[in-house]
Amino acid sequence: MSMEAQAGQVIRVLVVDDHALLRDGTRRILEAHPDLQVVGEAESGEVALALVNQLHPDVVLMDISLPQMNGIEVARRLTQDHPDVRVLMVSAYDEDVYIRGALEAGAAGYLSKTAPGDELVQAVRAVAGGTNVLQSGLMARLFKPQGQPAQGGADLSERELLVLSLLAQGLHNRELAERMNVGTRTVDRLCDNIYAKLGVSSRTEAVVRAISTKLLIVPDER
Repeated sequence: MSMEAQAGQVIRVLVVDDHALLRDGTRRILEAHPDLQVVGEAESGEVALALVNQLHPDVVLMDISLPQMNGIEVARRLTQDHPDVRVLMVSAYDEDVYIRGALEAGAAGYLSKTAPGDELVQAVRAVAGGTNVLQSGLMARLFKPQGQPAQGGADLSERELLVLSLLAQGLHNRELAERMNVGTRTVDRLCDNIYAKLGVSSRTEAVVRAISTKLLIVPDER
């Protein structure tokens, strides 16, 4: 499927989880919607890689805790070998190190297994359409105030890099303006510049893109 999901087109999904009960539950949630079709299931990373070659899904729902090869490594291989396939991590782990690792591996989004079914459905549709997603609350928590933007990349100015790091901390435009001692129109213009340079259309996408390209560095837990 192209980056822009076509109206009425069925989204082909591969579910990867080592628990059969969870795979079955996910299938039931997704296939209650006519635009979503589970084309296959895998209980390991090796099987997932083989099925992607055979089934050509649009979206892969990927657990992190898998036997032998973890989901982050599988996501890295998939995004390298199949750049058109979108990987959405759905994991019981919500520690920052796992989220950061998944996004740096090229995952298009990250949800906790505690997310309600309707949020999962919306996330699958979003990543199939080319949007990056993070479960509510994860983006603001993911960054600590001491997190520093990496220099260079995407030709962002020093001021734009500062705005990007503040966006990653969950600040809204009014708070950004107060923190930087500028007007909200200036912040709006800086955000627009950032989105244009990164090729995105929202703050969530900007932050995910910045993590995945290591433009922003998430501090390790100590």
